[in-house]
Amino acid sequence: MKNKLRSNLLLMTTAIIWGSSFVAQKAGTVLEPFTYNGIRMFIGGLILIPIIYIFSTLNKNQSVEKKTAENIAAEKKILLIGGIRCGIALCIATSLQQLGLYFETTAGKSGFITSLYIVIVPILGLFLKHKVKPIIWACVAMGTVGFYLLTMAGKGEGFVIHTGELFTLLCSFAFSCHILVVDYFSPKCDGIKLSCIQFLTAGLIGIVCMFLFENPILADILDCWLPILYCGIFSSGIAYTCQTLGQQDEEPAVASLILSLESVFSVIFGALLLSERLTLLEGLGCVVIFIAVIIPQLPSREERLKKKIKRSEHKTNHFTAKGKAFNLTTFPFHLLSKNPVRANLSERD
Repeated sequence: MKNKLRSNLLLMTTAIIWGSSFVAQKAGTVLEPFTYNGIRMFIGGLILIPIIYIFSTLNKNQSVEKKTAENIAAEKKILLIGGIRCGIALCIATSLQQLGLYFETTAGKSGFITSLYIVIVPILGLFLKHKVKPIIWACVAMGTVGFYLLTMAGKGEGFVIHTGELFTLLCSFAFSCHILVVDYFSPKCDGIKLSCIQFLTAGLIGIVCMFLFENPILADILDCWLPILYCGIFSSGIAYTCQTLGQQDEEPAVASLILSLESVFSVIFGALLLSERLTLLEGLGCVVIFIAVIIPQLPSREERLKKKIKRSEHKTNHFTAKGKAFNLTTFPFHLLSKNPVRANLSERD
């Protein structure tokens, strides 16, 4: 129970930091997009280096399977390739997001539009021959309606998407591609090391683009030190570590639901710190998008049933008394008010 509470608090901290980072990114729009993005990403990668060292030190005493030199070399190669590819995808996604904020998209709108990647990922998975649940198509329709309410409805401009909102929508597609790339490489290597390399790669690409396409001014960069460091240190290093630790003792579905609150916190912090306000239709659009994002993460009836059966089997296999296993076929359940296994199933319906 304590582990669950600790995990939920860590995941909630992650969602709060990520939600508030939209405000920091909005404050960073005094700089040109590649300048802000490149520097904060590179700082994020540097921050993860000591965290990697700490985790490696803590795990030293744990028994580790011995690996041959060939296996170690292969792991390092896949880590480097994966980190670079993830970094390229991350750079594209975050640059589009920063461009959206640069062209007047509010922090709250950016948070909700970006969250559409949760609905987009399964659709893009079709190209990788992944199966898509029928409910996803309903969520796509809901997400489209929510996007319309958030960006177009009630403005008297018809079906017109503003530049910033278009960049942010493209960013949600780019984040979807990034997630598919991470999904491919993350099972093959250490998650924090992969993240470190991807942040450093994204940062280096951003810095190169900064010098190629923008006119960075050192004085402006120094004046923007707080938003840069907040996103670099908190959004990257601290939040990612909280996410990693939080997911150790929590189910993926629950973890993803908590992390989805990032978009809600982006609106809250945007209102509190930037005095951003949503119209009634924009607020309704946020609600519709949030529902569309939450539904795909809820376990289906079949998944819940399988989980219950698995838990009941686990409980049956471990039903012991004084070191001796009960024979459940002859145990006098009529002496009990409830069959403990069946009670477990019924209470979770």
